[in-house]
Amino acid sequence: MSARIIDGKALAEQWRRKIRERASALRAAGRPARLDAVLVGHGDSAARVYAENQGRTCADLGIDHRLHELPPTAGYDDIAGRVLLLSADEEVTGIMVHLPLPEGVDAHRVQTLIDPRKDVEGVNPANIGNVVYGRTSLVPCTALAALRMIETAGLDLKGRTCVVVGASDIVGKPIAVLLMRTDATVISCNKFTESIAGLTARADVLVSAAGVPGLVTRGWVKPGAVVIDVGTTRVRQADGTTRTVGDVAFDEVREVAGWISPVPGGVGPMTVAMLLQNVVDAADR
Repeated sequence: MSARIIDGKALAEQWRRKIRERASALRAAGRPARLDAVLVGHGDSAARVYAENQGRTCADLGIDHRLHELPPTAGYDDIAGRVLLLSADEEVTGIMVHLPLPEGVDAHRVQTLIDPRKDVEGVNPANIGNVVYGRTSLVPCTALAALRMIETAGLDLKGRTCVVVGASDIVGKPIAVLLMRTDATVISCNKFTESIAGLTARADVLVSAAGVPGLVTRGWVKPGAVVIDVGTTRVRQADGTTRTVGDVAFDEVREVAGWISPVPGGVGPMTVAMLLQNVVDAADR
């Protein structure tokens, strides 16, 4: 029997309704949620498209959105100065910096300047550390999206074996930490992990965030497991067009898994929803 599909679009819409209600309540209380985003560059880049879409989504949900555009010649001092000004502005409740930044500008160095209380992407090292201790709700958005999708399967994670493939600082590692906080037994794998398929085949929950198309095949998956595909890679097809694919060989894995998220239409829409959830959480403080 085929796995049940974890529909990220439908789940994100459920969260958007909750976010809209909370944003309305905050506005009525005189504490409106406001997201200020910094975008460096111009033209029809992917970052610009995302920023513009984000602005429309915020408007739909009742969240104030301010886009701060800096020229492509902006250096570290220009970008850092804008972030520091926003961090000090009491009317600003959420801050994010669109990537990539110009060559030579260290994104990590810029992100450390965001006030942790306004860091809605959860990228400031202070917030990453607080995730470990369970002292913040401003968790990296993709990691939080993956956890919320796992929760839809209704599985009690205490004592369960969870395997995370991929150990990046803003996706793989935070997902592993969030799963640890549920009292699950968590195994974090990277490109140097030996006999990785033997580990994943034991997992009650398998999260792949490696960015390797088709990495997870049927033999990697325990029958009935929850499989969350965080990988997104653009691949060129024989006819010259491109499409987005995940880490999981979807058609074959869905025949053995109990639950599975698709790409596209899975973690992606939920990541956007969790960013906006973080915005209202930040404003609510």
